Amino acid sequence: MPVRTWRRLSRLEEGLGRVSAASPHPFLQPAFLHALECSGAVGPGTAWEVAHILFEREGQGAALLPLYRKQDSRGEYVFDHSWAAAYERHGLAYYPKLVTAVPFTPVPGPRLLLAPGEHLEDWLPFVLQTLREVCTRENISGWHGLFVEEDWLETARTQGFAIREGCRFHWDNPGYRDFDDFLDQLTSKKRKDLKRERRRLLEQGIVCRTLQGHDIDEAAWDFFHACYVRTYHEHGQQPYLNRDFFRQLAGTMAENLMLVIAEDADGLLASALFLHDNHTLYGRYWGSLRRADGLHFEVCYYQGMEFCLRKGLQEFDPGTQGEHKLLRGFAPRRTYSLHWLRAPEFQDAISRFVSEERVAIQRYHEEAESLLPFRSNIHGAVENGGSKKEMPAAPDGHATGQESAED
Repeated sequence: MPVRTWRRLSRLEEGLGRVSAASPHPFLQPAFLHALECSGAVGPGTAWEVAHILFEREGQGAALLPLYRKQDSRGEYVFDHSWAAAYERHGLAYYPKLVTAVPFTPVPGPRLLLAPGEHLEDWLPFVLQTLREVCTRENISGWHGLFVEEDWLETARTQGFAIREGCRFHWDNPGYRDFDDFLDQLTSKKRKDLKRERRRLLEQGIVCRTLQGHDIDEAAWDFFHACYVRTYHEHGQQPYLNRDFFRQLAGTMAENLMLVIAEDADGLLASALFLHDNHTLYGRYWGSLRRADGLHFEVCYYQGMEFCLRKGLQEFDPGTQGEHKLLRGFAPRRTYSLHWLRAPEFQDAISRFVSEERVAIQRYHEEAESLLPFRSNIHGAVENGGSKKEMPAAPDGHATGQESAED
């Protein structure tokens, strides 16, 4: 099966063929990856050197693997800084490394874009073997596949890849009639807490409006970007994405975009940008120019829930971090990443590390489930009746933590 490596997606477009429209997942659409490249977020002059691999069958593009040659570990959200430090202590180079991920986007989803009629099980063994060969040939320390789906795990395990688990929080919509129907599923205390939280914003005269697709005009985009940039600057960081990136999304992926803007009598306060497909809403970027108690929860969570209910979306992935989401009905869910290092002794070491870490992740997941605020056991949770049991502590250095101001 022929393999081609490409340094820019724009030069790959003719070869993509049937692959280009194969994925409904918004972050694996070529339009999203192309916007990252064309805006300069990835590519020349950045730590994300593009090295996508196109796999062909009979001269036609059959599978596309997003791939980046990384010079650091920023923007990944699966933290391997201790691994890099161990390499350095032994006089070895951890960077460059190869990473299959959506840059700056810790969202689980497909990681191999397949043409219609192609199947993951037919390609995955060959893809993983190809990655090992590329690392060996180019003297690269290893490959990391971040936030992969469960259907990668068995093949990866048989080929000796280490599987690292994490935990994040999703909101499920089993068919609630409206937000009040959702609230009725909570314990009395939590139901009152959420109602009070939302009511306080209304009492301050703060209201939210939702814009979709082409209804998001230039003024709204400018305000959102100002909020987004300010949030990063408040955390002493430079934003990963520039105004041109969002301008390109508006032009090529409008049907996948939803923007929430909060305002009061004095003007605009905050905004959050979401992406969605026909099944899931993804909370991605937020910021505020003025503060108000509960504003973040309203803009980033409750407005997203309301949107899911109106559109019939079944899931809401609000982004990284989690404990404050847990008390608002977001349930823990496992995430998976794959890791292969060319040096056998280090591969053995990280395999032991992720095995030990998995125990802590399991404990964190179970403790989090026990704190869900639902009256009934709809998420496998132990009813706690609104008790004051302490929140579980996230395992150190894993993707349940926060690398940037994104959330």
